[in-house]
Amino acid sequence: MKKLEKILLLSLLAVIAVVARCDAAALRLHATHADAGRGFSKRELLHRMAVRSKARSARLLSGRAVSARVDPGSYTDGVPDTEYLVHMAIGTPPQPVQLILDTGSGLTWTQCAPCVSCFRQRLPRFDPSRSMTFAVQPCDLPVCHDLSWSSCGEQSWGNGICVYSYAYADHSITTGHLDSDTFTFASADDAIGGASVPDLTFGCGLFNNGIFVSNETGIAGFSRGKLSLPAQLKVNNFSYCFTAITGSEPSPVFLGVPPNLYGDAAGGGRGGVQSTAFIRYHSSQLKAYYISLKGVTVGTTRLPIHESVFALKEDGTGGTIIDSGTGMTTLPEAVYNLVCDAFVAQTKLTVHNSTSSLSQLCFSVPPGAKPDVPALVLHFEGATLDLPRENYMFEIEEAGGRSITCLALNAGDDLSVIGNFQQQNTHVLYDLANDMLSFVPARCSKL
Repeated sequence: MKKLEKILLLSLLAVIAVVARCDAAALRLHATHADAGRGFSKRELLHRMAVRSKARSARLLSGRAVSARVDPGSYTDGVPDTEYLVHMAIGTPPQPVQLILDTGSGLTWTQCAPCVSCFRQRLPRFDPSRSMTFAVQPCDLPVCHDLSWSSCGEQSWGNGICVYSYAYADHSITTGHLDSDTFTFASADDAIGGASVPDLTFGCGLFNNGIFVSNETGIAGFSRGKLSLPAQLKVNNFSYCFTAITGSEPSPVFLGVPPNLYGDAAGGGRGGVQSTAFIRYHSSQLKAYYISLKGVTVGTTRLPIHESVFALKEDGTGGTIIDSGTGMTTLPEAVYNLVCDAFVAQTKLTVHNSTSSLSQLCFSVPPGAKPDVPALVLHFEGATLDLPRENYMFEIEEAGGRSITCLALNAGDDLSVIGNFQQQNTHVLYDLANDMLSFVPARCSKL
């Protein structure tokens, strides 16, 4: 960090706060798709989702390679690598923020005023001077030492204020000071009201370099990290149920609410509740939720893939994570190619050779036709995700009444990522107390 930037940071605020741990909370939040209401066509939605999913996967890999935290970072091609935004407010009186729901991020942060170098956002930046409950975190509190980099090492700067910085292999960065304030969670109709929780720790971002062009103001961290929202709220579980990205209905998010996975909102026809264990790893740097992917079936054919392709290796590479911040599922390139070959072999449609920006496998669909496509099933340790067609195929209208249908998957390196497109209309439960992931088809708008 440059000397001038340090001076600007450390001269902003000098108030010392004492953290008051909150009791376990039971909260209902709501999220909306990042591109909701922005007028994108289905083709544009697919392209944006594909680009940011690839960028996200690449960042997760590069971040691990340099032993960096999985936090806000790489933004490429002008498209942010995010999909769903949690609506809440910070401060007293509450100031609204829209934060990326990210199960790979450990820190919750938002852009703050006075901002030194920030991206544009539609909402006003959070202004600490307007909040009666705002306090800056001092260096002598343990939460500051939980950061991957802070000003509280052997050389403490800023009169004891906890200044943080996250930098990544792609040179993206967020820098600011660690604070505490009251969080108020929005109701389903977007009104700021309902439950308020005092003294939650978050980052005030003052230097945030990257291309943010959706509706976000920062990140809501839901990972295993000690500063994540679930950890601070001391909840035993959280869950979400994502509505379709092409719709306008909000998606419910639950923190510490005992989920009724067998309730009236459960979907029919695709089996009951499935559960698989999270994989623990000895490295404290891996904050994401790893699960054990065993294989893939296309149609009625289990593809010839050795389980080791999906395994988490001793050096921390490989593995499979479930991620709320990635759109399309990413598979290792060799697996992706096998899946595409199987779809081509089992589909009575012509492969669409697109000259547009689409990079997915697409098929031409005759006017008025409703063609069958093979089933797609992901096999986990003890669980099976039998995807409905709308969770892996994406229809796009073409000129002249024709259309194309595309496979919503990406090819990547050795890390497999289960994205949120494949989680649509599925109630996904993170059981933190028992280290289990459970999921069931659901009518998310009814929860």
